[in-house]
Amino acid sequence: MIYLDNSATTQPYKDVAEAYMKVATRYFGNPSSLHSLGMQAENLLIEARNRIADLLEVEAQEIIFTSGGTEGNSLAIKGTAYARSTHGKHVITSQVEHPSVLESFRQLEREGFEVTYLPVTEEGRVEPDDVSRALRPDTILVSLIHVNNEVGTIQPIEEIGKRLAGHPKVYYHVDHVQGITKVPLNVKASNVDLCTCSAHKFHGMKGTGFLYVRKGLQLSPLFQGGQQEGRIRAGTENVAGVVAMAKALRMTVEQQEQKLAKLVQQNRQVRDVLHQIEGVYVNSPEIDSAAPHIINFSVPGIKPEVLVQSLSEKEIYVSTKSACSSKLSAPSQILTAMGFGEDRASAGIRISLSFETTEVEIAALNKELQTVIPELLEVVKREV
Repeated sequence: MIYLDNSATTQPYKDVAEAYMKVATRYFGNPSSLHSLGMQAENLLIEARNRIADLLEVEAQEIIFTSGGTEGNSLAIKGTAYARSTHGKHVITSQVEHPSVLESFRQLEREGFEVTYLPVTEEGRVEPDDVSRALRPDTILVSLIHVNNEVGTIQPIEEIGKRLAGHPKVYYHVDHVQGITKVPLNVKASNVDLCTCSAHKFHGMKGTGFLYVRKGLQLSPLFQGGQQEGRIRAGTENVAGVVAMAKALRMTVEQQEQKLAKLVQQNRQVRDVLHQIEGVYVNSPEIDSAAPHIINFSVPGIKPEVLVQSLSEKEIYVSTKSACSSKLSAPSQILTAMGFGEDRASAGIRISLSFETTEVEIAALNKELQTVIPELLEVVKREV
């Protein structure tokens, strides 16, 4: 099996899965309980929070545990909007965000908020000047993805953060789900107020994530209940998932320096082969300005699901667009926003690597691409 859909989810490290099982079976107490079993669970929660905060170079109290990226994005966006609606009802995002972000903003529009959807360049990048021009006296939030989940474009988060430093009433949220461990981001230095991360993107368990919330910020909870997570996120914490997440993040960060260069090399190898195949268009920006683990390409004329299934028959697993949208037949909103026509935007394929991807796997993928794509294009020609 050659798994190359790591932007959708990663395989948990063996040590991470074992840590999850150990905590889930041995330290299963409710961390809010006062007895010793509950206190043991609480101590594990505190330790995991401290480890994650240290890795991000933030304070422990600024880490709020969530169920993952979708909840983190929703909490950051709607939590800001509801808490600060008396200060203004104008919010800013881009046309190339993850569905969990776009749907949150669409809900806010239905509730009377005004949303500015910033355009992007042909590489899928937001221009910092466009952010500056969109700011108004009633703007309360700017929310942008760091690494685009479909094409790998890196947004100028640091530059935009500098622009927003002069607007202290505007909260700055960054969806860092695809970027964490692959594209470095210093949230403090970038003036980021809210930052979303999800464990299963860096070999942790599904159903766990965290939201960085800069100390002193006001957020409105999305649901009510107990006093967990600083009253921002009610509900019994997933202690086993959180401990596993802290371990996965540490293990992945420790590999960054050694393996990021390998990812870049593998990315180039795949691109080189794609450029040699007639009828293939690479949609991702040049590797020097994009995330090292994502390659998006189109073969107009071939339905993307057909190519995905053809590779699946060889036990090579890739995807179309975001996993949250992959079953929708509409053209990719990301590719459309980048200016590609419907034929190309409807045919996007995403290959996403991880630190676990091997040279042997890349060689096998490239061989199959050189065989499968021409065969499918020949079938299309015969049918026409």
